[in-house]
Amino acid sequence: MGVGLLGGAGAGVLLTGDSGEQRKVAQGFDGTRAAWHEIPVDDLFPRTLRGNKAGPGGADRRWTRVAVAPDSGCAGAFDPLLAKALAPVGCGRLLRATYTDETTSSLTTVGLLFTKADPAGMRDVSERFATQNLAERTDLMPRPYAARGTVAADFGDAQRASWTVHVQRDIPVVVYSVSGFADGRTVTDPQPADEATLEGETSPAAQAGLGHDAQGIADRVEKRLRKATTRHTAGTGGGNEALRAPGTTATAKDGESR
Repeated sequence: MGVGLLGGAGAGVLLTGDSGEQRKVAQGFDGTRAAWHEIPVDDLFPRTLRGNKAGPGGADRRWTRVAVAPDSGCAGAFDPLLAKALAPVGCGRLLRATYTDETTSSLTTVGLLFTKADPAGMRDVSERFATQNLAERTDLMPRPYAARGTVAADFGDAQRASWTVHVQRDIPVVVYSVSGFADGRTVTDPQPADEATLEGETSPAAQAGLGHDAQGIADRVEKRLRKATTRHTAGTGGGNEALRAPGTTATAKDGESR
């Protein structure tokens, strides 16, 4: 895959390239479409994400990355009806990572779907999701990324407790996340993050803060994508290193978001 994302569980992601080199991402809509193979993995999915006041009751949250999936197509990443609903924008490339909270009691997979759609296509699908409340339907959920040998090994469809799907209007990207319990328990009543984060909600997802995890991680990854695209477009900031194939030795620095 050249310079795309390669998965790693817990340990550092391998990088290569001249630290003084700055690749420039083309400006605008199409520039963001190409950004997936130009921005380092730790810029998009940092080792650590911090969410000040992002938890229930305004509590601080901190999430640790446990796995990064190989960049891929979209086969198997979504429930069938969600895949059908997203089909009009097309699947250019899919990037995913899974995080756990500080207590290792919850898991959240966050994904960035880089689409093939033009601006009109993104607006159309975004409006359809909004007017038909498609992001709140339990038969249209994203699927977790479970990595063998990690705490997320048993994070499957039956463990999904809360989720969010954001079809962007101004960039060709769908940002999504799905959260669940790390102990492998089956969840029979998953709840969309918009509902699970409401004050007074008593569902298992709400009480465990899984809606806050799904929403908080998705929001921060989206912000990192936009920030990285702007920075690389402007040609400012530090070096931009691409990912090296397995078997190399350079290790990425820990990433952090506040």
